[in-house]
Amino acid sequence: MIFTCSKCDAQYPKWSGRCLECGGWGTIGKEGIEKDTKKKETKTESFNQKNLIDFQDISAKQFKRLPLQMSEINQIFGGGIVKGSLTLIGGEPGIGKSTLSLQVLKEMEVAEAPLLYVSGEESAEQIKLRIERIGYKPKNLKFLAETNIEQICAAITDLKPHIAIIDSIQTVYSNDAGSEAGSVGQIRACTSKLMEVAKKVNVPVLITGHVTKEGTVAGPKTLEHLVDVVMYLEGDKFHDYRLLRCSKNRFGSTNEVAVLAMTGTGLEEVKNPTNIFLQSVDSNTPGSIISCFMDGSRAFLIEVQALVTPTVFGYPQRKTSGYDINRLQMISAVLFKRARLNLQTQDIHLNIVGGIKVNEPAIDLAVAMAIYSALKNKPFPKNQVVFGELGLGGEIRSVQHIDKRLSAIEKLGFDSALCPSQKTISKSNIKLQTIKNISQIDQI
Repeated sequence: MIFTCSKCDAQYPKWSGRCLECGGWGTIGKEGIEKDTKKKETKTESFNQKNLIDFQDISAKQFKRLPLQMSEINQIFGGGIVKGSLTLIGGEPGIGKSTLSLQVLKEMEVAEAPLLYVSGEESAEQIKLRIERIGYKPKNLKFLAETNIEQICAAITDLKPHIAIIDSIQTVYSNDAGSEAGSVGQIRACTSKLMEVAKKVNVPVLITGHVTKEGTVAGPKTLEHLVDVVMYLEGDKFHDYRLLRCSKNRFGSTNEVAVLAMTGTGLEEVKNPTNIFLQSVDSNTPGSIISCFMDGSRAFLIEVQALVTPTVFGYPQRKTSGYDINRLQMISAVLFKRARLNLQTQDIHLNIVGGIKVNEPAIDLAVAMAIYSALKNKPFPKNQVVFGELGLGGEIRSVQHIDKRLSAIEKLGFDSALCPSQKTISKSNIKLQTIKNISQIDQI
């Protein structure tokens, strides 16, 4: 006899009141599994060599894709949504996943095939309000308020829609899994059934999933391995801009990122995403530095702001917004040790303007220069961009994609760049100022 948790499918040899894996109370119950002690004789079937396929007989054909009018989203999908694919869009609640799904339906409106929208969270009236808000006038859109995955798969098989949207995967359940909706077993079973029906009927299926506090999609990380395409809609819901990035794509590249703007009529693509975070830059302010970071295959310019104030309490504080707090602690220690800056009695507040989160180490030098500028109350030149990785020895290490960074800097009207010394740099009109060690910060 095996005891299984209905919430996380953890198994135990004996009953317990609380699950040790997920912490749920009263979720462990019996699971009757009778095992035959006698060994059953298995017959070995002969193998048919006709089932083998020779790659020389296969002609490489392109996948049939459904193109989108929004070039940013169409580029993320690799040129369009592949027929028979299963796509997962993850993101925090309220970030705009349902709005993005409806806009995909809006661009997929065709006369010969219907569209299917399945929702287990909202009613038809609530969906209608969102449809009117984005200016969508559906002509052949069918709505299904259902949470049973068997009924949903039957509807997809009978209707054979142009595309099907499932919003969201946490609300659906399968009769084959005994756990509650949203658990590991239910999500795995429902996703597998959706994958099967998508390949069988050759209909693209798009599902949405919430990101938990741990940062995983729909709880288990195994959901990402069951689908063809995984996308994340990121950004601060209190700001207008969203980043749609692809972490898995069996039919295209994962090095692309789409920049979208949330408006009153839905998500709109940003034509020139390299200057969206530089709309109100005051270059005469000490502690403000312009830097360049790579996200996918694109170069973005960002403003890094630092504020250094005397410590009121005994322990100096380090506060960040959009930047890793541990990396700020490391940069502060390097500035104290290698650049001889007295930061032990100073509070440091760092802000990445625009609500974006930057994890690339190429902005380390910009963070260090912003802290130095705020501490010395010394503004830096207004037409200079700073980028480079900072090592523990104070050395400024080289970064990748230097040509793309310089090209983006030149397009936005900047004429100089402070960066580490690079061996291979193509010809550019940007005036380069190199720095080898952070100890040279006073000489700049």
